[in-house]
Amino acid sequence: MASTIQVRVDDDLKIKSDELFKALGTDTTTAIRMFLTQALAVNGFPFEIKRVGANPYETLTEREILQKLEKSREHAAQGMFKDADEVSCDMREKYGL
Repeated sequence: MASTIQVRVDDDLKIKSDELFKALGTDTTTAIRMFLTQALAVNGFPFEIKRVGANPYETLTEREILQKLEKSREHAAQGMFKDADEVSCDMREKYGL
């Protein structure tokens, strides 16, 4: 026998959730089942799911991207940059990696 769970949410939340889960290859109902199954398996909140490859720059216009690139070039010309090895070292120290 199967039970039904009904949850009321804002229309906007439902629309955005449906879009997200569709982009992840599933639907909202299946995502909720997955959440409940995993919650029982780990005896708590189970996991964090994110879109792979979410691009923080995809909302920028071409002009905004070009402005950011120009600013980066100016900073580089002024010596305002760090070597990649130095950045990696700093991250390892900061996050204990």
